Amino acid sequence: MSAAGDRDGVVDRADEINALGERARRVLDVKHQARETTLGASRRAIQACAAAIRAVHRDELDAARERIQEAAALLREADAAVEAHPDVRHGGYLHDAKKEFAEANLTLAFVRGGALPTADDLGVEMPAYLNGMAEAASELRRHLLDCLRAGRLDRAEGLLRVMDDVYGVLVTIDYPDALTGGLRRTTDALRAVIERSRGDLTTTLVASRLQATIDGLRDRTDG
Repeated sequence: MSAAGDRDGVVDRADEINALGERARRVLDVKHQARETTLGASRRAIQACAAAIRAVHRDELDAARERIQEAAALLREADAAVEAHPDVRHGGYLHDAKKEFAEANLTLAFVRGGALPTADDLGVEMPAYLNGMAEAASELRRHLLDCLRAGRLDRAEGLLRVMDDVYGVLVTIDYPDALTGGLRRTTDALRAVIERSRGDLTTTLVASRLQATIDGLRDRTDG
């Protein structure tokens, strides 16, 4: 006996196909909403982190901490939205937001001299943390230049040592980019920043010592 709706031996599957389509729309609607929530929260978190880093450079540490707390809340929202959707979680934008979050926290720690938060402390994956550390070390160039302009040469030398220390660790983490989120490129960029900073610091130190010698000779001559 032929199946219901059978025409010329072909089963009428319109209802089944429509039901599958409706099911697909429901599933994708949920994923789309999760993606939109995460994308928006990630974008706002990145903006908050950028504001935090600017505040650090202006020595407005309380403002920096406030922006970091704002970013942390946004990242919790983003994580919650994609908890049941690992395919959406790994879209890239959440990784970028967490990298910026790590960068903001580590920049603040480097500048204020506090303990460095770990990836677990920040709730970020290791690739985002390592890339954030590299970019935080690069951010120290701006603070280093501010110190040179202010004549704080010892502080500038200390910042350069921190940059060197970060590079010295990151260059040993030699794994495929698929595992590290492109860390090799970020580390190479840090090396270029360090070399420019070393050149600026060296030039300023030489000029400072030369000026000290000239002043010493002038004092002896005047005496």
